[in-house]
Amino acid sequence: MTETGDLADEIRACRLCADRFAATATAHAPRPVAWFRPGARLLIAGQAPGARVHASGRPFTDPSGDRLRDWLGIDEDVFYDQSKVAIVPMAFCFPGYDARGADLPPPPICARTWHARVMAELGEMPLTVLVGGHAHRWHMGTRAPVTATVADWRAHAPRVFPLPHPSWRNTGWLKKNPWFQADLLPVLQSRVREVLEPT
Repeated sequence: MTETGDLADEIRACRLCADRFAATATAHAPRPVAWFRPGARLLIAGQAPGARVHASGRPFTDPSGDRLRDWLGIDEDVFYDQSKVAIVPMAFCFPGYDARGADLPPPPICARTWHARVMAELGEMPLTVLVGGHAHRWHMGTRAPVTATVADWRAHAPRVFPLPHPSWRNTGWLKKNPWFQADLLPVLQSRVREVLEPT
């Protein structure tokens, strides 16, 4: 079995999408952000890095990350502790923007190439948090809309929690679905504490 450091280095060296990214409105080069290590107890399966993460080289160094950490009830020190938290998006690189400035979806070739290998390295996880529809589809095999998937969270707890993306674009969604903050988040935060601070 490949050592995870080697696998993470393989991912960071990946240039499969160089031509694809060069053709986007941002015309950027690949910069895979790999942030995982065996022994982590919380898996955050996200969508893809944004432009700020592409610049920083660390996952969720943006307002979405601030909101996600608030949802989880953990601070940056815990969030970025790879002995506790693995962050594995469906694509490791920033996919770029289209001509209108909208985020492009994660290129499927990334998940096909890397995702199963990373999951095998990490092994069984006590808690998996699925952020956004792309992660829901891969990990849960669902084609249901995000709202329906998240609303059915009790069917998957306490090991798996599907969440919407914490983007500012979903602020309206949060207002329309107050049950998310009132019902789901307290249970999620309690489970995060239980998993990351076992007694």
